[in-house]
Amino acid sequence: MISQSEKFFFDNNGYLVLEQFLDSELTRDLLQTVKRVANLRRKLCTEEVEHTGITHINDQNTRYFYILDDDPLFLTMLNYPPIMAYVEGLLNSRPHHHASDAVLEFGPVGRDMAWHIDGHDEGYRGLARPIPLLQLKVGYYLTDMTEAGQGNLSLIPGSHKSMTDPSADDLQKKELFEGAIQVCAPAGTAILFHNALWHSSGPWYKQDGQRIMLYYAYEHPWMIASAEHWNYPAKFYNALSSDRRKLFHGFVFDPPEIRWG
Repeated sequence: MISQSEKFFFDNNGYLVLEQFLDSELTRDLLQTVKRVANLRRKLCTEEVEHTGITHINDQNTRYFYILDDDPLFLTMLNYPPIMAYVEGLLNSRPHHHASDAVLEFGPVGRDMAWHIDGHDEGYRGLARPIPLLQLKVGYYLTDMTEAGQGNLSLIPGSHKSMTDPSADDLQKKELFEGAIQVCAPAGTAILFHNALWHSSGPWYKQDGQRIMLYYAYEHPWMIASAEHWNYPAKFYNALSSDRRKLFHGFVFDPPEIRWG
């Protein structure tokens, strides 16, 4: 269960870092699964085989989206009980799935640092400031990231409360913003952050560095579903357990579930 002190920290800083959140066995299994699926996705792209999701390939680096039907372990992590206590405590007691993806990077090839906030319409910037908590992102480090300079998730603490955007020049900076931090933490760490928190993957200067992560995003049940939310095959939705069905709008099922959210 999330503590009051964690809620206070998140409200003021826009993020939480939970070290040793995943045990070593689960971290190892997730790492192996992410690598195996990445190889399969790359093979499917090379052979131009149609498949669920989007795969971005740059040399040895891979990022792939729509991961929930790639392996049962990815689906297990969608409503992993320890993280759901935080999602429900910070966002909504009846959260919905928004998106999921995996990142494998072994160097700076084909990447650049781009500061951004999350959400539709370039981060819900059409709304009044400060932008409310509409989406909660969870990132899992699956490799050791205790040293900086290997694409570590980088954050600007408190920036979710900003009443203005950074300048266009600042957004193009390759170095960190003044006050920004690189999250240095071991494998098994979970990082939760607010949709309006300015963030990026950090600079890369560690020669033998690697960044392998899983991301899951959650949103309020009254929000319009994201593309990933309803673009899986019908057999995927209909096979979901009753607990996981609650993370999706009722209209994705056949027959549709008539319910709130």
